[in-house]
Amino acid sequence: MPELPDILVYLEALSSRIVGLPLERVRLSSPFVLRSVDPPLEAAVGRTVVGLRRLGKRIVIALDGELFLIVHLMIAGRLRWKPAGSKIPGKVGLAAFDFPSGTLLLTEAGSTRRASLHLVRGERALREYDPGGLEALEVDLPAFRAALTRENHTLKRALTDPRLFSGIGNAYSDEILHRARLSPVRLSRQLAEEEIARLFTATRETLLEWTERLRRQTGEEFPEHVTAFHPGMAVHGRYRKPCPDCGSPVQRIVYAENETNYCAGCQTGGKLLADRALSRLLKQDWPRTLEELEARLSPAPR
Repeated sequence: MPELPDILVYLEALSSRIVGLPLERVRLSSPFVLRSVDPPLEAAVGRTVVGLRRLGKRIVIALDGELFLIVHLMIAGRLRWKPAGSKIPGKVGLAAFDFPSGTLLLTEAGSTRRASLHLVRGERALREYDPGGLEALEVDLPAFRAALTRENHTLKRALTDPRLFSGIGNAYSDEILHRARLSPVRLSRQLAEEEIARLFTATRETLLEWTERLRRQTGEEFPEHVTAFHPGMAVHGRYRKPCPDCGSPVQRIVYAENETNYCAGCQTGGKLLADRALSRLLKQDWPRTLEELEARLSPAPR
């Protein structure tokens, strides 16, 4: 799912392409992508784009007359910038927004349609789509601490809870926790002051660093290859690959459709965190440390 750095780069790329221009037409290839009915989508046609915003992981296109198009990409949704009037791709295309400068396509890979489009009128209606999480790049340490400890959750859950922090998801939370040298299953109210300060710094540094990296990669082009998996990441999407800091194999916890990646050497003192599915299967045979895991993976002596 595109997160804060990805959304910021999308907004910057869109700003130079559509701000100040009229939305000439909206085409839908999937009627299910539109999740609102009042005002009707036709009310947006002919309106001029007056600004762009990020609302958590949502992209907001502000039009004159206090109309707001809200695009939520969810996991597999992506934006594509194409020449004006381009066709909507058959399998993955959901919608097209036509401007004099080009066509913005909304696509979604896979068969499950989760990406959504809303049109609302007025700031009050727009605020209903804001989960309320803090902007980690705009707050000080006391505000960060207050949000983090509002509820006693694991750090992974706290960082990805949109009611607590805005725009942080599965990928960057893994990177933040690795940089902070903190276990993803530590409870937020159990952290010492020094650990909270370390997490605050790691959160800011990670988000700023990756935003700048993505900007450099994109340059003047449109970000067409947005992904949650980057070669330069320390742990996210790097299961069993060596940690760039200590060389230990990156581990994972799988749950539902997500997984948490972490380095046992850097974050948990060498302790392996139980993967729910595997630990239920292996029960007492689940390795507890990196040493046990390595022993099991090593070929038996002949």
